[in-house]
Amino acid sequence: FDGDHPPGGLVLHDRGPEVVREVLLERGWEEYDEDERGEEDWNLYWRGSAFRTSEYHNLLPWQRLNHHPKTIGITRKDCLARNLRRMKATSGSSLYDFSPTAFILPNDYTRFLAEHNKLRLVRGPSTYWICKPVDLSRGRGIFIFKDIKDLVYDCSVIVQRYISNPLLISGYKFDLRIYVCVKSFHPLTVYIHQEGLVRFATEKYNLSSLHNLYAHLTNTSINKFGPFYKTEKGRVGQGCKWTMSKFRHFLYSQDINELLLWQRINNIVTLTLLTITPSVPSCPNCVELFGFDILIDVKFKPWLLEVNYSPALTLDCQADIAVKKGLISDLIDLMNYTAVDGLRDRKDLQHIKFANISQHIGSQRPGRIPVDGTTALNGQCIPPLRVGDFIRTFPFNTATLKASQHKLDVTIILQQLHKLTGQLASGQSDKTKWRREDEVKKNTGSKDDFDSLLWGPKDPPLFSQCFKPI
Repeated sequence: FDGDHPPGGLVLHDRGPEVVREVLLERGWEEYDEDERGEEDWNLYWRGSAFRTSEYHNLLPWQRLNHHPKTIGITRKDCLARNLRRMKATSGSSLYDFSPTAFILPNDYTRFLAEHNKLRLVRGPSTYWICKPVDLSRGRGIFIFKDIKDLVYDCSVIVQRYISNPLLISGYKFDLRIYVCVKSFHPLTVYIHQEGLVRFATEKYNLSSLHNLYAHLTNTSINKFGPFYKTEKGRVGQGCKWTMSKFRHFLYSQDINELLLWQRINNIVTLTLLTITPSVPSCPNCVELFGFDILIDVKFKPWLLEVNYSPALTLDCQADIAVKKGLISDLIDLMNYTAVDGLRDRKDLQHIKFANISQHIGSQRPGRIPVDGTTALNGQCIPPLRVGDFIRTFPFNTATLKASQHKLDVTIILQQLHKLTGQLASGQSDKTKWRREDEVKKNTGSKDDFDSLLWGPKDPPLFSQCFKPI
């Protein structure tokens, strides 16, 4: 953003996350004051809850909102379960194997009972289940059980098979908080941040104590009150969080196909977003930051636990500070502000509506905002490879770019994900050939070249440097 024309208006609902205010003030922004500024004289409205439909309709060209409309289809546990179930059935794809079958109770109780009894016959009493209220967050109301007589609930819940063989570090369970930015749903444009959080339970994992939440849940809101939160816990150390960078160091000591693990997590993000993309209205002046919670089992298979709407941005520890300040700064850069957005008092700008918003809200037609660094491929826009530490993960090649324009072609996208994952699984990528994107020759030939970065590793390699085009 041109520093001579800093955006002047930041609207934070109910004071909003302190880290957002802090980052933007450091960048030269000012907090919106309705007594000193015009009603429309703001650039970013940030809130933890959803916006009203009218707030999307009335957006002006220089204004941004931090939520897309109608994303509850993946952020509420029961809606996510229904959408994943539907997508798995309609696509028939083996890729949709990253979430244990979910039963939404009380409606699915008969189905759950049949599954429970079937597994009990096959595996004996060694199957564990987890029960979660559909609309609560921060680990509230969650419990784990083995015997069906312990399943007691007084609200709508989902019950899933509990992943009882998690990968442990020094005996402690953990999950990954992956930060995903959806720049646009039409066409689908997704970035995943290189930094994230590893969240630990604060007592050693033990299946003989299912009621000990400090051993089974990784939510910071629970574990920071645990008796061993400040205690040294082997390799985990004090507290209950690592940065993703520290987790990468751990992975280096494991004999695994690291690129394949990262790509499987990337697949989970893309496949989950595909379940709602056709139903989300187009709104070009919005971005969405999701928090995807991923569990890795002892076989290094990643599982989706849930998708968080407005992931927590509180700064509880040093890991939070290291991750979240850069995350927010990069998110602002993805919002594509230009110098003209700082000139909101010009009369010729005051009443210009962004046509795409009024025309496309509630429709499926694509609306785009040009992004700095965007190039054209056969007349189609290619978003930048990366913005700060946000890596573009979708679209990732020419086929997925075309498949996400206008009418979404899920079949083509699934085929491309299958091919890419297969190449990585077969070891066709060659680590010795990795090169950073800034080391690649500027002139690679055709104007139709489309390259992407493989998100996850410390220095994400270009597809073109890993294997032949898919």
